[in-house]
Amino acid sequence: MGAELELSGLRADGTGLAVNIILSPMDTGAGMLVLVSVRDRTHREGPVANGIGRRVDRLLALVQHSDDAIIDETMDGTITSWNAGAERMYGYSSLEMIGRSIQVLSADGNDEMTDILARIGRGEVIDHLETDRLRKDGTVLQVSLSLTPIRDADGVIVGASTIARNVSEARQAFEAARSMIETSQDSLVALNPEGKITDANEATVRLTGIARDRLIGTSFSDYFTDSQKADEVYQRVLGDQSAADYQLTLRHHNGRETITEVLYNATAYRDTQGNVLGLFAATRDVTGQRKAAQYARSLIEATMESLVAISPDGKITDTNEAMVKLTGIPADKLVGTSFSDYFTDPQEAEQVYQKVFEQGSVIDAPLTLRHVNEHESEREVLYNASVYRDANGATLGVVATARDITQQMQAQREKTEQQAAEQNRLEELERFQQLTVGRELKMIELKKEIEYLRKFGAPNASDTDEQY
Repeated sequence: MGAELELSGLRADGTGLAVNIILSPMDTGAGMLVLVSVRDRTHREGPVANGIGRRVDRLLALVQHSDDAIIDETMDGTITSWNAGAERMYGYSSLEMIGRSIQVLSADGNDEMTDILARIGRGEVIDHLETDRLRKDGTVLQVSLSLTPIRDADGVIVGASTIARNVSEARQAFEAARSMIETSQDSLVALNPEGKITDANEATVRLTGIARDRLIGTSFSDYFTDSQKADEVYQRVLGDQSAADYQLTLRHHNGRETITEVLYNATAYRDTQGNVLGLFAATRDVTGQRKAAQYARSLIEATMESLVAISPDGKITDTNEAMVKLTGIPADKLVGTSFSDYFTDPQEAEQVYQKVFEQGSVIDAPLTLRHVNEHESEREVLYNASVYRDANGATLGVVATARDITQQMQAQREKTEQQAAEQNRLEELERFQQLTVGRELKMIELKKEIEYLRKFGAPNASDTDEQY
């Protein structure tokens, strides 16, 4: 708005009147113009009238300075009012538009204003109608229209007042967000505070087997096999608590009902005052991963060797049944405890564990493990371990096996003892043989001497002397 003056005017009949004159400069591109607005204030004198006048002036100022385009048109679509916001939004000046048809702004020859004005003529109020409008430069923008009827002093509808808000950026942002939502492989739904679905992406349609238009307005919890548990998760989020990776089972309708294992995550979204407007919920189909995990678990449990997963600080994070049998301790009591503490020499076991981080693996390290049953016993094991890492190569922990070789070691000791005993026996036999052979040789010589004496008699002294 320009300068406002309070002046006195003169009518054609010679009578005077009090007027407000408002001067507003406007650049038309071809030169500067001044718009002059003259308002009769003769009957607006006095406290009440002045108050009304001031309110009217404030309303006019609000209209003129609004960022929204505010346009008045008659019932046939002729524009009668065009504010500065409309000039900025559409690129036309008020001089160019007042007196022209509102259809000038219709994009692609769209004749929707005829239908809109017909609704206004029936007394309807139209709120937030999103449509396309054509700017002076030929570009198309998205606007949100709100229209109300204009009535004369007798209450007859004589036109419409239109407020147009540029929502092009908001539409683009929405479409970008929508595109990301639709490309998500996870099921994403928006829920109102009552738990009803207000929006859903295509992944939700695939996961449930139900068309989007049939999902809207239904209770999301009803699609789970345990709807009460699903609703409890929903209520937790409404109560400012977190809901992350809840394991639930969802029903899928594909001619025959099947079930899908999912992880349920949800978070509340709020207005600027912090009031909960609803929830965003995501459900991820983990049926394949669950089956793969079950398969891997069955392999782990099928092995005869004890297996444990150990965190970088040496705590057991998972184990199999073979480890339970080897230690005599239930799995739930093993998890969270130090693996090294189950060996007779925890310090030596810890040194082996640290070598795994230094070398990447350890093979067949001999250790002795304590077994807890009615009385504590010992098991000899071969300790094998290697580090496991995430996709980025960061070490997550160690996978270790402890192979029970107690029976093999016992058999080896027995064999060694048997071999030692056999060796001792062999040495004794060799010594006995040597003694026996010595005796036999002496007996042979003695027999020969006896036979000689029997045959030749005893030699005399001279023969003996001759021999020597």
